[in-house]
Amino acid sequence: MPEYKLPEINEPVSVPDNVAILVASGDLRLSANQDCWPAQQEMEKKLSDAFAQEGITIQRGHAFDSVEKHGFISTQRMGMDIFQHIPRDAKVIVATAVWQYSYHVLAGLRDHKGPILTVANWEGQWPGLVGLLNLNASLTKMGVPYSTMWSKNFDDDYFLTGIRQWLKEGRITHDASHVRDLIPGSLPKNEAGLGEALARQIKAEKVIMGVFDEGCMGMYNAIIDDEYLNPMGIYKERLSQSALVAEMRRVKDDEARVAFGWLKEKGMRFEFGKNPATELVAAQVLEQMKMYIAAVRMAHFFGCDLIGIQYQQGLKDMVPASDLVEGLLNNVDRPPVYHSKTGQELFAGQPVVHFNEVDEGAGLDALVTNRVWTALGFDPETTLHDIRYGEHYQGNGIDDFVWVFEISGAVPPAHILGGYKGAVSKQQDRMFFPMGGGTLSGVCKPGEIVWSRIFIMDGKLHADLGRGASVELPEEETLRRLKATTEQWPIMHGVLYGVSRDQMMARNKSNHLNVVYAPSAEDADRALAVKAAMLSEMGIEVHFCGV
Repeated sequence: MPEYKLPEINEPVSVPDNVAILVASGDLRLSANQDCWPAQQEMEKKLSDAFAQEGITIQRGHAFDSVEKHGFISTQRMGMDIFQHIPRDAKVIVATAVWQYSYHVLAGLRDHKGPILTVANWEGQWPGLVGLLNLNASLTKMGVPYSTMWSKNFDDDYFLTGIRQWLKEGRITHDASHVRDLIPGSLPKNEAGLGEALARQIKAEKVIMGVFDEGCMGMYNAIIDDEYLNPMGIYKERLSQSALVAEMRRVKDDEARVAFGWLKEKGMRFEFGKNPATELVAAQVLEQMKMYIAAVRMAHFFGCDLIGIQYQQGLKDMVPASDLVEGLLNNVDRPPVYHSKTGQELFAGQPVVHFNEVDEGAGLDALVTNRVWTALGFDPETTLHDIRYGEHYQGNGIDDFVWVFEISGAVPPAHILGGYKGAVSKQQDRMFFPMGGGTLSGVCKPGEIVWSRIFIMDGKLHADLGRGASVELPEEETLRRLKATTEQWPIMHGVLYGVSRDQMMARNKSNHLNVVYAPSAEDADRALAVKAAMLSEMGIEVHFCGV
């Protein structure tokens, strides 16, 4: 009988019970990791001091890289290699002060058997809270148990109570009393009937979701497998970002100039400079107009009802940012695009529903919103925002926690105070967008909103729905919040009815939140009921949050 040399698998030696291993997932972009590293260092120091007070020593699971000049895990392979040296029963802390690519650490966390804590600093400077929520959502989709916490200085009672429970029990319990499941038959008859009919229409007629490459920025939670979508009547058209670039090259220069001129005639402003290496210039915007026209034509050619552009690895190194494009696509009133051969206007009088960063949970949600709001005769523009930051605000008739909802430019002008005249395109931060390009920025108008999120949990699709308002803050407070986050990006001052800061952070299974306006509070309540009925009829488990 032949004998074989079996591979040796060395299990790491266990660490003492009073030791926790810290890992820091980072960006794939070196510039982001280097610029954001000081904030991560500061957070880790505060976190170590807090745990030391509880008798726990934090040990880093990986060293600072003196060549790359940061201490983040920057690739999936790197994360896999690091976790080979972490005992599977050890306490693991994933510390997040920046945007991070969740898939860098998911392989290691999937196999880990010890207690896992994800933690972020309550700061707006870098998207650490955004990264935390994405990681949490990805772990939820994977079915991996974890606890989560956030704090400004890591010395408040809420944080300390939470970590003490984690150290003692291996878990943290958060208040979820704001969540209640949809009870069958509880919705108003007329609204329920409309929602159910809209769901049956999609099932009968079928819908195509155009996906320009999946898995943007490691967002595992943003991928919804076909097995979930197909039974609803939704199918993917898998498109390539390289095909989008090829279609951009077919767009004539004159067509791009006409679209650009259309925006200027509408009153949209562009903050141009002279140096294309560091400032926004007209040539970048013209490239964005070519992307806009190309995306509309491809959506029409493939019969897509909605599309999502990843705009990351690959595309980011070839063309300017896609965010100006995405905001225009989601607007009813937008530069007309014509078929290159027949001259027919494409999607006339309609948005081309777009989901930013190819977040398919946001895309599915936007599709449902579009059908419901259109059926009700309401303006159907919808978008997603990052849950970036927030503070309590008192004044201007407000005494509430006001969120900073912010995304990198992909907000429809209909959501901006003043519309196109209130919109301004600013140079994207080269740290994230190496080819530059303009945003579609502005302050979102006040009004009643419906917010929502579709996510995967326990092997099923779920939807959280709630009500809220976009509120108006004084200009100086708006500017302060923009400077504390990313001032080039559009901002919504969001208040969520009946949901506290900590309830939202503990529950929301995504870095994104979909928002849509309604004409009045009564109209928003009706639309919420129709949307809940439609989602339920589609087979999605519906939960009301705070309402």
